[in-house]
Amino acid sequence: MPNILTHLIGNAIARYGKDREAFSHVVLEEGNKHLAPVSWGEFGRKVEDLACALEILDLQEKDMVAVFAANCPEILITDFACYRNRVVPVSLYATSSPEQVKYIVKDSGARMVFLGDEIQYRTYREVAADCGNVVKTVIYNRSVEIDNDDSDSIYFEDLLELGAMASRSCRDAVELRSASARPDDIATLIYTSGTTGEPKGAVLTHSNFNAAIDIHKDRLDMLSDEDTSLCFLPLSHIFEKAWTYFCLSMGMRVAINTNPKEIQDAIRLVRPSCMCSVPRFWEKVYTAVQEKIANSKGIQKIMIERALKVGAKYNLEYRRLGLKAPWWLEQKYRFYDKNVFSKLRHVIGIENGTLFPTAGAPLSGNIVEFLVACGIPMVIGYGLSETTATVSCFPSVGYTIGSVGTVLPDISVKIGENNEILVKGPTVMRGYYGREEDNKAAFTPDGYFRTGDAGRIDETGALVLTERLKDLFKTSNGKYIAPQAIESRLGEDRYIEQVAVIGDQRKYVTAIIIPAFEAIKEYAVKKHIQFTSIEDLVENSEIRKLIAERIERLQKGFAGFEKIKKFTLLPKEFTIESGELTNTLKIRRPVINSVYASQIEAMYC
Repeated sequence: MPNILTHLIGNAIARYGKDREAFSHVVLEEGNKHLAPVSWGEFGRKVEDLACALEILDLQEKDMVAVFAANCPEILITDFACYRNRVVPVSLYATSSPEQVKYIVKDSGARMVFLGDEIQYRTYREVAADCGNVVKTVIYNRSVEIDNDDSDSIYFEDLLELGAMASRSCRDAVELRSASARPDDIATLIYTSGTTGEPKGAVLTHSNFNAAIDIHKDRLDMLSDEDTSLCFLPLSHIFEKAWTYFCLSMGMRVAINTNPKEIQDAIRLVRPSCMCSVPRFWEKVYTAVQEKIANSKGIQKIMIERALKVGAKYNLEYRRLGLKAPWWLEQKYRFYDKNVFSKLRHVIGIENGTLFPTAGAPLSGNIVEFLVACGIPMVIGYGLSETTATVSCFPSVGYTIGSVGTVLPDISVKIGENNEILVKGPTVMRGYYGREEDNKAAFTPDGYFRTGDAGRIDETGALVLTERLKDLFKTSNGKYIAPQAIESRLGEDRYIEQVAVIGDQRKYVTAIIIPAFEAIKEYAVKKHIQFTSIEDLVENSEIRKLIAERIERLQKGFAGFEKIKKFTLLPKEFTIESGELTNTLKIRRPVINSVYASQIEAMYC
């Protein structure tokens, strides 16, 4: 079959015409935010101009280009211009360090680097001398001032102008490349986050994306070209990249949020019907609503509590299972949905929700049940960079809370040694780029990809994750601990922001905890606790007692050997910049263990 991504824009124009909106992006003008739309015609024109410019600059088929920028329309234009030319875009996270940039640019052999703003430009300039394979750098943001000694950089707009003046023969060459594109061409490299080692580039082909898009159309048949998706996660993340491609292929309008720190404002502006996200977003929604409930009084509190009971019964016991609710329950739910839940969804900005896919880390079943009870159409899923994102997700009906849904059509999953989840199918990567030995270890003799995640398939056919095998550790008493399960549970609490569970070869389990600073400040004021800094608060006995009580309550149901016995509160968050988090916000446990070695040792004295 033809490559969907290569011909996506042309097919959309044939279907909808040039004037229909393809995507928009959030812009700030004179202090006001609004959405700036881009039509399919304009999208197609810019893609063709850039594709011609790449031809003029002598990029060859299969050449790699690195894209180092925060979410912006230019990323999509670059990606699809590459696909027209059989060139391979390689995404880097906008927060990548100079060392990470140098590693990926050199490992991929990128011949061009596209840079977002001043931050990415300065980061790349630190290592540019070591990236001898790069012949040209392109800067998206024209406000970036190019260094006097930088003769390799050009602004994106100027590159488009170069392409716009391309000769007929140049345009014919691009068209010839596009027509000769094959499903086994490499579409992109997605570099793994490298939580325990150096990143590896997962080779995803056009056939991988062809299959992923078709499979999602089959599973997510409630979506249509009338939906609007908010591009929230970085487009360098396979979840967002594959999801955005899927949305564009469906003719959905995509709104690009260009500032991740302003996601709440973007949601309220866009009012999306779908948006993929990671669990932390919903954990914060949950804690904010729980705080609202805790602070409500009188008839309002009674109303909310009754609404949640009715919502849970209606959405979890009937609607989730595809059953018709009794008439009396239907009427009660309509009342509470109109007077409680719809107002909640409106405040968040998701009152038009069709579905909200969530993956990337465990999300507590308690939170999922709460959100579903409130009428929020959650779809929990599981996937990896190496599988072009989704392996499994909630079906429309009959999904199991606590699972990551059922396996998608055409994908095969089986449970291997040590309960490892093994995946085979048309969305599984070709292998890691230039990593022959790693590829031998990554696949079983019969061709299944080793995910590194442990799990089981329950009696309903749902896939249940149990732990990340490389995160699993054993105490000195021989007891296995799955830290993510504990960390996910503690993530429910409004006073806890981040958690790193410790205990490998130790007598008992401990944790380094980053409290939610604003929440503990409010608590301190309420309880008349004197403080002048966050450092004062994390050392305060009353704050420690508060966190200890919350931990004890949240750990109900865990075995005694799994429970956190001691903890350390820190006055600063784990960050990507410090190396404590990956670009996908996963904890780098070796770094945590090294940086906080003295605090960890103190918990075992």
